Amino acid sequence: MMDGRTLRLGLIFLSLTLLAVGLVLSVWGNADNAHLIWSAGAAPVVMALGVAIVRDLLAGRMGVDAIALVSMSAALFLGESLAAIVVAVMYAGGNVLEDFAVGRAERNLRMLVDRAPRVAHRMTDGAIETVPIDAVSLGDRLLVRAGEVIPVDGMIASLAASLDESALTGEPIPIDRQRGSVARSGTVNAGEAFEMDVSAVADESTYAGIVRLANAARTTRSPFIRMADRYALVLLPVSLAVAGAAWALSGDPIRGLAVLVVATPCPLILAAPVAFISGISQAARRGILVKGSGPLEALARARTAIFDKTGTLTVGGARIIGIDTAPGQDPDELLGLVASLEQASQHIVATAITAAARQKGLELTTPTDIAEAPGSGLEGTVRGRRVRAGSAELVLRGQHPESWLARSLRRASWRSALSVVVSIDGDVSGVLLLADQLRPESSRTIDRLRAAGITRVIMVSGDRSDAVESIGAALGLDAVLAERLPGEKVDAVTIERSLAPTLMIGDGINDAPALAAADVGIALGARGATASSEAADVVILVERLDRVADAIAIARRTRRIALQSIAVGLALSGIGMAAAAVGWLTPVAGALIQEVIDVAVILNALRALGPGQGLAGGRITEGAVKHLHDGHADQLAVLDRLRQIADDLDEATPKDAVSLIGEANRIANEDILSHERNDERQVYPGMSGFMTTQGLAAMNRAHREIRHLARMLETICKGLTLEDVDRSLIRDAQRVIQSLETIVRLHSAQEDEIYAQAGEALIDAR
Repeated sequence: MMDGRTLRLGLIFLSLTLLAVGLVLSVWGNADNAHLIWSAGAAPVVMALGVAIVRDLLAGRMGVDAIALVSMSAALFLGESLAAIVVAVMYAGGNVLEDFAVGRAERNLRMLVDRAPRVAHRMTDGAIETVPIDAVSLGDRLLVRAGEVIPVDGMIASLAASLDESALTGEPIPIDRQRGSVARSGTVNAGEAFEMDVSAVADESTYAGIVRLANAARTTRSPFIRMADRYALVLLPVSLAVAGAAWALSGDPIRGLAVLVVATPCPLILAAPVAFISGISQAARRGILVKGSGPLEALARARTAIFDKTGTLTVGGARIIGIDTAPGQDPDELLGLVASLEQASQHIVATAITAAARQKGLELTTPTDIAEAPGSGLEGTVRGRRVRAGSAELVLRGQHPESWLARSLRRASWRSALSVVVSIDGDVSGVLLLADQLRPESSRTIDRLRAAGITRVIMVSGDRSDAVESIGAALGLDAVLAERLPGEKVDAVTIERSLAPTLMIGDGINDAPALAAADVGIALGARGATASSEAADVVILVERLDRVADAIAIARRTRRIALQSIAVGLALSGIGMAAAAVGWLTPVAGALIQEVIDVAVILNALRALGPGQGLAGGRITEGAVKHLHDGHADQLAVLDRLRQIADDLDEATPKDAVSLIGEANRIANEDILSHERNDERQVYPGMSGFMTTQGLAAMNRAHREIRHLARMLETICKGLTLEDVDRSLIRDAQRVIQSLETIVRLHSAQEDEIYAQAGEALIDAR
């Protein structure tokens, strides 16, 4: 059976061919046969359009195509066969152009579907067999060859793998993954062949979920597009009235026909669908799957944004945010011993500790003689030393904490952090502070949402109020709702939705009801297709919260382009109708002018495919951004050591104080100042095209303050002897060291924000 696109291609080919044949006959003086040929070319288009309109009416719809049917039918009835076939060519050609535009816009979505893997290489008893991915089971060992798409989700079993994740995340640089890391289906093996263990079957893997979402993204019709059809209810009687008035006043029915020909509303027919499909395609390139043009339209109207906390505004899960040690204890040695011990536990805290040690490249050994106290901690022997890690009650066993430990526990309570106290061979040696951390891009995302027109930003969470309120204060949110169950999250969304169009952004299964209740639900689905992804209207496939702001910017730009196309197209059609009504345009001339308007409308609507004006691609590459960020990450250990030195000075002897202050001075000059000088020589000059002169001056001002504090510390150290050390000097040194550590942390965070903005492809909402 012939599909719609083939039929439309056939109609435009037939009408163009018969138009050309008729013109040739007319030039040869055979006008009668020319008119017959033109009528024969217009008739199939009239019949096809008539069938389509009847089908729409039976379905309860009234579209803008009715004016085109009236104009072609009237032209045939009045003997204006040339005008009839020109309108037929215009209408059929407009549909073909729309098919082309929509096809181009859907290309990114179709590529996601077409590249879905279909086979896997399963390893069985040393042999390798190629099987359909539906035959792959949990626990199977697969071989992924160089250049192949990973067929299902799994864990890397080889030492390392290099993965191209651009199809899922948009990141063009391959990512190196180590043994035990997740390998998601749909990514490409950019390095040597590696082995992996299956953790999810084909239908439950990441890419299968993405394919389902991509298919859904092409099926929904936007309320904005349906609104264009409703315009026909006004446009049709107005066009008939103007045509009738032109006929009545002039006495010439041809003049009324010319009005109808010019009134054929292709801008309404073409602009909205082309623009919205283009917007969906542009979003897909940014790692944002929008499930149809309806959600894209709703995104453009949103005024309130509600965020979940854990895993959305924060990274989710426990992370080590600090290591405090007893005087003389090495933090890395402590972490290595604790992480080795925690390998024996499946607790989420144990996982976070071992992950932090592996990220630092620390060597872990197998613990022995393990004894676990559920909910409190565990102990065991590591490298011949007895290590105990857990709650303060478990480790201290009624002993009064030393001053350094009391200070650490106090800090943990201020920061709503979890404390893991550690003893080695019976001596309390350190404490690990763990907490959920804000995503680095959270603050920038909130700022961009407000700039895009979101007037109210709320956070709703099931977490305790102190943790929620501290994050709300840090991000400058309008309201925070703590200790809310999933049903209460739905109530919060319902209340806000009654006041303004509302977004809900979340990532967990417990967020699914709230996502479904919002005008638009946005799920962070980079970790896999979950219930939240299924319930949401928009799925962010990248582990980047700022894509939420991108989605809104794309939606508003798309809607603006659609409105511009419709408004300009109808305005030009209105001018043409007026010209035809006073006799300045013939039906044929009017049809040709309307065709020019159609082409302009489609080309304008296709602008939604692009990122708009702005910093498309950024001023610096994402690889450079990652390198700069990694440099700051390496500096964190140095800053942690400075803080530890400041703490150790509290109870240091004069001899120890001289050593500690000298170490802080070396860190300031050899690590911190060296890093800042490198920024000034190599990084800041390249930022001049992105930042204003005032912005660069502010960053340089921070460098001057860092140098000033480093010089003060160097002055304290010069000629420092045991006789010089008293409590006053130690307090002065502590103040300088603490100030230096604080300002470097703040300055590094500011630079990370700037680098991220310089490296991302910004969407211009104009």
